[in-house]
Amino acid sequence: MHTILVTGATGTVGSATIKALEESDIIVRAGVHSIIKGERLKHPQVELVEIDFSRPETIEAAMTGVEKLFLITPFSETQVEMARCLIDQAKKCGIKHIVRLSAMGADAEPGIQLGRWHREVEKMIEESGIPYTHLRPASFMQNFANFYSGNIQNDDHIFLPLGQGKISYIDARDIADVAKKVLLTDQFYNQAITLTGPQALSVADIAHQISHVAGRQIHYQEITDEEAKEAMLNHQVPKNLADAMNELHALGKAGYCSGITSGVQEITGRKPRDFHQFAHDYKSCFSKKEENVTP
Repeated sequence: MHTILVTGATGTVGSATIKALEESDIIVRAGVHSIIKGERLKHPQVELVEIDFSRPETIEAAMTGVEKLFLITPFSETQVEMARCLIDQAKKCGIKHIVRLSAMGADAEPGIQLGRWHREVEKMIEESGIPYTHLRPASFMQNFANFYSGNIQNDDHIFLPLGQGKISYIDARDIADVAKKVLLTDQFYNQAITLTGPQALSVADIAHQISHVAGRQIHYQEITDEEAKEAMLNHQVPKNLADAMNELHALGKAGYCSGITSGVQEITGRKPRDFHQFAHDYKSCFSKKEENVTP
């Protein structure tokens, strides 16, 4: 039975990929920083393994016996070095295929800082000699549930510096379904695949769709880059990462993140989820807190 290691397994895409792979005839190894936090991933087909970058022996143990690697690194100042450690160990352990979670536009020149970090990792993988597949998704729909739901629940507002720029947001579950297909076959070796949702939406469009699902009016309030940066710093985001996020926001505001691809349908055989479906499935994240309390 084949073994696939998914790093960053408790993150948005990592956890969705673990779930997508659960019923496959393979062993799924979930690489987590904390075994306790990874408890929710438990399943008969899923093994939890600790990966601590300050202890290289944990990386070696996690990769021993693994055939394929879904390489996901966190949004961190050290993400390139983390990836380097994983790639070096993948070579030593004889990994046969690396699927990398990258980002839409990673190959743009000169690009933005987030893209340059992703492209640096892509190049390291390409130079490793291991067959690879780069998945380059657009921004995640789940960001509205994971990061902006507090303001939606409490203030009925979404605060972002995106103007009327349209972005081809993708549901992370679709990325996971693509990753599953790519990991279980050898049909996509040495390719870079850009993944998007079915339509490009402005934040005003998204507020309208959440309003429809939540049953109350949700408003979009555009903020300045400075206000966005201050909010990120207040949430303990390091300054250079906040600056990198604002670069991405600027691209979205200018309309450079609106392209649509057919990648999800070509690989999975079905259309990607639209935002209305996402909002319906995540309705509890957008409902007033008192609406989520069962009497």
